[in-house]
Amino acid sequence: MKTAILASLLASVAAFTPARTNKAASALSAYETELGAQEPLGFYDPLGMLDGADQERFDRLRYVELKHGRICQLAFLGQIVTRAGIHLDGNIDFEGHTFDSYPNGIAAVLGPDAIPTLGLIQIIGFVGFLELFVMKDVTGEGEFPGDFRNGFIDFGWDVFDDRVKLVKRGIELNNGRAAMMGILGLMVHEKLGELAVPAGYGTGTMAVDLPIIGVLQ
Repeated sequence: MKTAILASLLASVAAFTPARTNKAASALSAYETELGAQEPLGFYDPLGMLDGADQERFDRLRYVELKHGRICQLAFLGQIVTRAGIHLDGNIDFEGHTFDSYPNGIAAVLGPDAIPTLGLIQIIGFVGFLELFVMKDVTGEGEFPGDFRNGFIDFGWDVFDDRVKLVKRGIELNNGRAAMMGILGLMVHEKLGELAVPAGYGTGTMAVDLPIIGVLQ
């Protein structure tokens, strides 16, 4: 009798299992061909953020990914330019401090030699203004997530055919992903600063000098 009951329960579970598997497979395959699912990783979602997601959620995540990628591309370029010794001319404030008188990287906004707090507030306020009123699909004419042309910024985009547009969007997406990893690496390197000498090798600190964009100071 117990064997019959167990067999009946297993049959009931098995009856529902294929439906859930097929549904999950269908949801997954819906995004396996989306832009960004490229070699060598293909469709890569280790955190399961798209599990059961609809198209609206996918578009939202793609929008956020593009935005972060664009910001990080600018940030990485800023690191390269300033660490090459290129800064704006003139003064950054009314007290006569020049742009190159402040350190590069994170130290420019955090730390003892950072720009004044009011200057940081101005930067945050300007970024907030761009986020809320400029860098968005204001007119509703966007063809895809991240399309902020708003009917007047084009730069020749409309002359491309669909294949070229897809290629260029893929290039931007991949460059943004690389820049996110790149700027994260630079920030981690900078914050390492000096490491404590391991036990048994003396006392004090030892300098960290990794082979990237000059010597971080």
